Amino acid sequence: MFFLHSLKIIGHNAIAFIRELGKMGLFLCISLYYVFFPPFLIQRVIKQIHFIGVKTILVVGLTGLFTGMVLTLQAYYVLVTFGAESKLGSITAVSLIRELGPVVTALMVIGRAGSALTAEIGIMRMSEQIDALESMALNPYKYLVVPNFIASLISLPILTSMFVALGVWGGYLVGVNLTGLAPGIYYGSIADSITAKDLILCSYKSLSFGVLIAWVCCYKGFFAGYGSGFGAQGVSKATTDAVVLASVLTLICDYYITSIMIFA
Repeated sequence: MFFLHSLKIIGHNAIAFIRELGKMGLFLCISLYYVFFPPFLIQRVIKQIHFIGVKTILVVGLTGLFTGMVLTLQAYYVLVTFGAESKLGSITAVSLIRELGPVVTALMVIGRAGSALTAEIGIMRMSEQIDALESMALNPYKYLVVPNFIASLISLPILTSMFVALGVWGGYLVGVNLTGLAPGIYYGSIADSITAKDLILCSYKSLSFGVLIAWVCCYKGFFAGYGSGFGAQGVSKATTDAVVLASVLTLICDYYITSIMIFA
């Protein structure tokens, strides 16, 4: 009996997982479909760019600055052991452009904007505002979801560029002012090591993370309360699930994009 009961639980969870995966995939397809058809709701898109991008600049800027400073400081004490401190700028810039810039920026956006986005849409679901949009013949995907997709696609690459630029500058502050490395050597090693492939990889990651964040956070908010209870508890669970799932998928997506680009 215990064995059959265990199989029943495993089967039930597997079916629920496949159903949820299909539901998320359908939500993504519908959302991307409406991106290419008018009306485009430009004012709504600008508002979401301000919400997702502009309001996250301070968090991303400070994180990028201190990430670059810590990375350079740690790398210096390793490189100086081998007499290779001239490569300090190269290690800082390559690490920021290939990995830390896109990933940490995405995680900051998830924590600041993604969670708020899920809660906002989730509250609209709980208060039946989404049902009201449908009753007025307004497409909720077009009004609520599509502007967030477009705003994320625009905001993430810009925020990532700011993170990388401030990270490199933070590395300069530590590498030149603290360790005494010549400015020409720091920037020269960066120019010698950065290639177009690194910049393309960074762009691919930031765009992919932008779609992923909008997808997961909008989906969790759009279907808040289904299976988790309505009210404050449902919104709270949807927000937590969105942050956790988006963060984990960001790291998984980062690995696969890196592996594909490296071996391509």
